[in-house]
Amino acid sequence: MNIIIHNSQTRGYANHGWLISNHTFSFADYYDPSRMNFGALRVLNDDMIAGGTGFGTHGHKNMEIISIPLSGSLMHRDNMGNTTIIETDEVQIMSAGTGVLHSEHNASADNAGQFLQIWISPREINITPRYQQMRFEISQNKNKLHTIVSPTPTSETLLINQNATLSMGVFDDNVTFNYKLSDSANGVYVFVIEGGFEIIGNPLSKRDGLGIYDIETIGIRSTVHDSQILIIEIPMTRVLI
Repeated sequence: MNIIIHNSQTRGYANHGWLISNHTFSFADYYDPSRMNFGALRVLNDDMIAGGTGFGTHGHKNMEIISIPLSGSLMHRDNMGNTTIIETDEVQIMSAGTGVLHSEHNASADNAGQFLQIWISPREINITPRYQQMRFEISQNKNKLHTIVSPTPTSETLLINQNATLSMGVFDDNVTFNYKLSDSANGVYVFVIEGGFEIIGNPLSKRDGLGIYDIETIGIRSTVHDSQILIIEIPMTRVLI
């Protein structure tokens, strides 16, 4: 068993005025050679976007891009013909494949919005670009993990072009549960969105992260009421993109 802990205050930080971003892994002007990725997980950004602003049209290629609004909502546009609003309790995924152009703006002119931006290197490159979004009533169905992204097509999860699974849950205080890996060759990156958890005896607080591999089952206990967790099961192969 191998464990890597990333305390929230050790993340990279950028303040662009309209955007405040914390980077778990090296991104843009934040560079730490020891924090380039966790297996195929390349980016985990915690972004706050001012009202009436956002990311203008830009491109991606051969990357799986997941957006999870934590407060407020995002206006999404892309060159695949999608124009949509992604709200809190919804999740968006794009398989950039051969190339996609998109923009993400705060849907509110006045209020700041916050979302997680996640990049995962793909299993297969140069696929036809694809877009999905889906609502998950996670906060209304507490004390259980909800699979939100999986490598297998289902009507209840978003599809990713990688052997990766993303799960989220909101838990009362002192709820104990296990996460069993679907593939023993994978690792798991745990990110605490709100509250606190204890992962195999390691205490984590809001916005802390923990990577773990060479393990089959992970014991987890919530330590604060209404704690929210994101679990990313990911291949531990080196990222080449």
